[in-house]
Amino acid sequence: MDARAATEMPAESRAVRLERALGEGAASTILSCAILDVFPGRIALASSFGADSAVLLHMIAAIDPATPVLFLDTGKLFAETLAYRDTLLTRLGLRNVRRVSPTRRRLGEEDPTGYLHTVEPDACCHLRKVEPLEKALGRFDAWITGRKRFQGALRAELAVFEADGPRIKINPLAAWSPADIEAYFTAHDLPRHPLVAHGYLSIGCSTCTLPVKAGEEQRAGRWRGRGKTECGIHMRKAG
Repeated sequence: MDARAATEMPAESRAVRLERALGEGAASTILSCAILDVFPGRIALASSFGADSAVLLHMIAAIDPATPVLFLDTGKLFAETLAYRDTLLTRLGLRNVRRVSPTRRRLGEEDPTGYLHTVEPDACCHLRKVEPLEKALGRFDAWITGRKRFQGALRAELAVFEADGPRIKINPLAAWSPADIEAYFTAHDLPRHPLVAHGYLSIGCSTCTLPVKAGEEQRAGRWRGRGKTECGIHMRKAG
């Protein structure tokens, strides 16, 4: 699909056409086509700099290190995550990482004590992730995520290209397995998030993330005991 067609048709139709054309391709090919050909200058990666984030960041750095990377800094991340971000930026040479955070005004209005996550975790995620990211995505026609089908729950039937409101959401690693992730880290000698060694296989806010027990799914430590599996940024939006 050429760049003009990618912006003129409805998002649902664009996603279907892109899935047919590129959905079975290698992750690096999907990313290269999306960044350089289909959405040049109008695409960004949203990254938490979590357990598997280095894979996509490494691929993007090889394609175009000036690609915008939207770093979701909720204000409640682990110190290890912030240090890992700095390590990856130095290693990969990414030149356009943008910190995305809630404003002081919104925090004062909705979470003045900083304990909203204990009583209304959905509202906390909306305040600290959904709102800031939606604002940051305002000028982009497409965005990239690191979601994978093996993560289960709402991700089990994940397509590579999805309609997300007026935008296209791209999941280049949708078909990857844990073994694929491990092999990529090894092949490219990528540094690991320091918390992975302590059982944190999916890493979000320090207040809502626990280690994963043997035999559990990768995201089992997120919002444990809350009946919650997603923060909300990946809930389907109407076009």
